[in-house]
This record gives sequence, structure tokens and C-alpha cells, in this order.
Amino acid sequence: MLNIQRFVCNMLQENCYVVSDETKECVIVDCGVYYQEERKALVNYIRDNGLVPKHLIATHGHLDHNFGNNTIYEEFGLKVELHHADEDMLQNQDKDVTSFYGLTIDYEMPPIGKLLTAEDTIEFGSHRFTIIETPGHSKGSVFFYCEEENITFSGDTLFHYSVGRTDLKGGSMFMLIQSLRMICQLPDKTTVLPGHGEKTTIGVELAGNPYLDR
Repeated sequence: MLNIQRFVCNMLQENCYVVSDETKECVIVDCGVYYQEERKALVNYIRDNGLVPKHLIATHGHLDHNFGNNTIYEEFGLKVELHHADEDMLQNQDKDVTSFYGLTIDYEMPPIGKLLTAEDTIEFGSHRFTIIETPGHSKGSVFFYCEEENITFSGDTLFHYSVGRTDLKGGSMFMLIQSLRMICQLPDKTTVLPGHGEKTTIGVELAGNPYLDR
């Protein structure tokens, strides 16, 4: 069974998740920790629970989901894995930090590790995530889906009764709607853990999210 710990991070209240199982191996999803107390809390949780990080993965390349990649790289030696279509976005965001986020980053972002495709899987402990490509919020947005436990990490593609914005570089409302139609085929009971806000399910969103239509 998966154990999922959520950390609400940075000025945009982004959700970072540490996902582990009975083997103590874990995956860090969307490491948006920015402030020092957030970084310390994340590292302490991993160490205090005897967890062994195996992957650092990102649902997309926006910086609020990747502020803390350097901490995970420095503490555990992991480089972020994300969809290849968002490689340039993550590598070249330094120029946009001051204007969009209103801050200056005084540290270097670590290099990107593996560039993912829909054919890849994320394996740790006794569990596996498959990758569902969901472009729209960004070109490389993905869901990480654990079929065994009916849990998916949706990043900024799907929120409770809402969806991610499409007015940023690489965004497309047309592509987002196409992605939403595809993920509607997941089982209704699938738990959705989004990049911002509270968890939901596919069934709840089908019943009340105005953007979803089978």
C-alpha cells in the first residue's frame, strides 16, 4: 500500500508529494519546496522515516513545481525526470523568474536526468507508475498513474472542479480538452492528487467539473 505525504509549498501553494511503500523506497513528485523551512521539512521527513528516494519526477516543467530540485540533488543525488517536451522550458526559465514569480533565485538548478515518454515507467519498491501524456497546460504535462491502487498525480492539468491555465508559453486549451477527454476513461474511483488544492476523484470531476465531458 502506498503512503503519500503532501507538502504545500512556495508562494503559489504547490503540492509536493513523497510517495513510499512498505519497502521504504520512495518517489518525490513535483518538488516545489522554496523556503528554507520547507526544504528542511521535506528532507527531515524522508530521513526520519528511513525512506530511500529512488526517483525525483515532475508532472511538468513550470518552476513552481521544481524550485526544490537542487535540494533533492544535493541531499540524495537525484536529478529530475520529466517529459521531453518540457525540457527546454525547465532549462530556460531563469529569464522568466523575476517577471513571473517576482523573485530572484540565488542558486543553480541541477541538470535534468531522464527525459520521459509515454513508454517509460517509474518503478520503486513494489509499485510502478505509468505515464499518461496530457499536454495542454504545457506541452510536456503528464499524469503519473498507479493502476494497482487507482491513484494518479495530475499536476496542473486537472484540479477539483477546475483545470490548469493555458495562457502560458506552450499552453493550449484545445490540447487540454483533448487530454481531459482521454483521462476521463480512467476508473471513476481513481484518486486524483493535483498540483494545487485538495485531492478529488475522476468520478467527482465527471459529475461536477464543467471542463470534463466523456
